[in-house]
Amino acid sequence: MNLGQDLITITQRPDTVFSAGQGAWLTDENGKQYLDLVQGWAVNSLGHSPALITQALLRQSQQLLNPSPAYYNRPLLDLAERLVALSCFDRVFLASSGAEANEGAVKLARRWGSRMRAGAHEIIGFEQAFHGRTLAMMSASGKPGWSELYPPMPGGFAKARLNDLASVERAMTPRTVAVMIELVQGEAGVVVADPGFVRELRALTAERRVLLIADEVQTGIGRCGTAFAYEQFGVEPDLMTLAKGLGGGVPLAALLCKESFNCFEPGDQGGTFCGNPLMAAVGLAVVDEVCREDFLAGVHQRAAQLSAGLRALVREHGLVGERGLGLLRALVLPSERAGEVVAAAQALAPVGLLLNAPRPHLLRLMPALNISAAEVDEGLALLHRALREVLG
Repeated sequence: MNLGQDLITITQRPDTVFSAGQGAWLTDENGKQYLDLVQGWAVNSLGHSPALITQALLRQSQQLLNPSPAYYNRPLLDLAERLVALSCFDRVFLASSGAEANEGAVKLARRWGSRMRAGAHEIIGFEQAFHGRTLAMMSASGKPGWSELYPPMPGGFAKARLNDLASVERAMTPRTVAVMIELVQGEAGVVVADPGFVRELRALTAERRVLLIADEVQTGIGRCGTAFAYEQFGVEPDLMTLAKGLGGGVPLAALLCKESFNCFEPGDQGGTFCGNPLMAAVGLAVVDEVCREDFLAGVHQRAAQLSAGLRALVREHGLVGERGLGLLRALVLPSERAGEVVAAAQALAPVGLLLNAPRPHLLRLMPALNISAAEVDEGLALLHRALREVLG
């Protein structure tokens, strides 16, 4: 039997079946262990199978799973209250995925535009951006080639260049209702927006009565060393989306907005699983743990350690450089051999290393936010071995 023959093909997977995970480590069905620096693409903020999530799931599953989004439940209310208290926002909508939250942000912006801006509806995004895999979010994204995959694609999405304010101004028309930005473009290769550009963008959007949407699906909930990445850029967005680390491994996302943009009418937005207490209870437990001051201080320490170690690898192996924010980092190679490094790292013995290559010349590292100093050092040593094997 061929592995995965019953699955619809969506990606190329290595012939490894993982059976267990604990903290920074995964174990396959043959008993081999791997230090995981991918963590579900920055999803497992507390690593694999943390007791905190197990306890939250068990406790809530014995009380209430899903009364329907037509009714309030206590975890829904408590998580919304916590996110509002942590952020600059006033209202919360809970969903199940980052694409769903981003779709909600576009809907809310267009609803506001229909009421307050004479039907303005166009969204400006950025080249190389990634906002999800629904048809609308593929149109909103700037990933090369996506516009040809499923034609005809939804319209109303313009593109500008990151860190180029003039390109944003050129893309603006009287129909523009919002600008949607990833403060760190993860899929593009951990490209960090220039803080000066972000401040100028905020000023421009405010001047033109255009909403600023921060897609923090990957950067939110401690990944960059603060509860939300926007805190490090000196701006307040009008809308923000969260997912990935918010659930710590379970499907949970959120759309947040300022009170003045809370303009959905009943029936405009919803979803069968939106705000269900099982996922909301996990999210609250994760947020309460990750967004503590002492926990975030640990993220800063591990980020500094990882960055310094990656810079040492750059010098030793003649690489191009490293970059990132917090524990979302990239290592830039001098040639398009990142896939080979990923494969070599996984094949290391007696333990393997899991990495991600979002671009042919680039490795992305997204470890658990509570990874230990010793595990960071071990990961760097394993990465050194894989680089030496591939690059010589």
